[in-house]
Amino acid sequence: MKDFSQIADKESVEKAINALKANNIDAKFFQTGEEAKQAVLALIPEGAEVMTMSSVTLDTLGISKEVQESSNFNSVKNKLNKMDRESQGLEMKKLGAAPEWTIGSVHAATEDGHLLIASNTGSQLPAYAGGSAHVIWVIGTQKITKNTDEGIKRIYDYVLPLESVRLNKQYNVNTGSFVSKLLIVNREFMPGRVTVIFVGEKLGF
Repeated sequence: MKDFSQIADKESVEKAINALKANNIDAKFFQTGEEAKQAVLALIPEGAEVMTMSSVTLDTLGISKEVQESSNFNSVKNKLNKMDRESQGLEMKKLGAAPEWTIGSVHAATEDGHLLIASNTGSQLPAYAGGSAHVIWVIGTQKITKNTDEGIKRIYDYVLPLESVRLNKQYNVNTGSFVSKLLIVNREFMPGRVTVIFVGEKLGF
């Protein structure tokens, strides 16, 4: 059985990059997390509106912190943190659904050029699917799978148990997480809208 925690080899990374480019998704590779972080920040214009989605990968690389604490960017997350979910819930959903720039990660990227994102609440999916003008996904190469079927298997057999443990620990609950919704990006309609940054390190789940 495939070990979904292992970093992909060079051939697998190159296959994924070439296939993604053929599907109108720009893709690049950086050996280290620090190189990837600098590449991500360099893509975003100063003063741009940026939404950092909840992501172990972004937190590990310090990208979430940089966007939220730096004066270089207009952080959507900072705005949301100041709002009241009970009285401003709809406005909060709108802000998160269509930011100018969105940064996050995925749970599987395939050698034939597809990207899979599982979600419990679905909150990050509108921006990813089409709402955001620019999307950047930072992906540790252990997430590369042969095809979509293997990607789905990775989500259920590997990602979900780890995410359930993280969720239970963070929120002191015992319900675990669920794959309530699953977004599969087969192709991008607008060239240049989506950029994938592969990193030669194990990042996230």
